Amino acid sequence: MTAEPLRHADSAIPRPLLIAAAAMLAASVIGAGLGRHLGLDSDLPNAASGNPPTALREMRFVDRPDGGIDVIDPADELVFARLAPGEDGFARATLRGLVRDRKKLDLGPETPFRLAMWPDGRLVLDDPATGRHVDLRAFGPTNREAFARLLPRTDGAPAGDRR
Repeated sequence: MTAEPLRHADSAIPRPLLIAAAAMLAASVIGAGLGRHLGLDSDLPNAASGNPPTALREMRFVDRPDGGIDVIDPADELVFARLAPGEDGFARATLRGLVRDRKKLDLGPETPFRLAMWPDGRLVLDDPATGRHVDLRAFGPTNREAFARLLPRTDGAPAGDRR
């Protein structure tokens, strides 16, 4: 006895099932896009949520000749922290990506970046110039801390300089 080979029609997925799956996929994509367009994206905290951030700092980043990066408070133009040359790889890579986005749009460094700690523990780096948001908790506690240390301290002391 020999087994008969399966014909294509025997293993095909019913057409109505394929149409239903495609419709569900399209509805999901359209719903997500519409929700984001209308500001219903619950993953990104914002002022409209009614909860202000627990800590907030605006900052600019300036490359140093020695390869370090000065972190500057735009209110007084003073350096409040420094990323040492060859260290802080995650912070450097994140900043490089944000600066690259600004260059693509022919935007300069005038608009400061905004770092905010939210009541739910999220730490978000925003670029108001491009509208880009980076939720830093997604990268783990060590990488999150690379930016958390730049926030004003809750005990009233200024953020430390890491020279």
